[in-house]
Amino acid sequence: MNLKSYLAGPLTAFGVTVAALALVIDQASKLYLVFVHDLDANPIRLGPFFDFVLTRNYGISYGLLQMPGEAGQWALVGFKLLAVLLLWVWLAKAEDRLTALSLGLIIGGAAGNTVDRLLHGWVVDFVFFHVSGAGWQFKWFVFNLADVAIVAGVAGLLYESFFGGRAVKAP
Repeated sequence: MNLKSYLAGPLTAFGVTVAALALVIDQASKLYLVFVHDLDANPIRLGPFFDFVLTRNYGISYGLLQMPGEAGQWALVGFKLLAVLLLWVWLAKAEDRLTALSLGLIIGGAAGNTVDRLLHGWVVDFVFFHVSGAGWQFKWFVFNLADVAIVAGVAGLLYESFFGGRAVKAP
């Protein structure tokens, strides 16, 4: 088998287009908020429980597995690049649009966060949900649109794994 057989399949172009769109939307949102709006100096309050704030994420999605320092960042870049390659091989074997869409979202999200890590040494996170009441406070992890794409892609794959086969077999 040649390399093309591992990286190209009937829905690869569709999945790669989805990945490219996810990457562009993610990077455009970050570039605007960080460099045009200057989110670091001007956080945006969108409601009583929803803000845009700049957070430098040295870990993976939702701030997990924090690895500050150059060696840690390069380890995460290597991990993401390997993950993208393996997901692309899976995409080349995809036989339905939901799987290709889901893999494209995951690839695009991973690529978006990898671009940040290569440019800044950290990932730009900015979406912040929080709720507070009398004496209590709940704060969700700060995340970005790449993380949203990854989670949506994983949800699509889970849906496909639980319901996809039955939907195809139904009369």
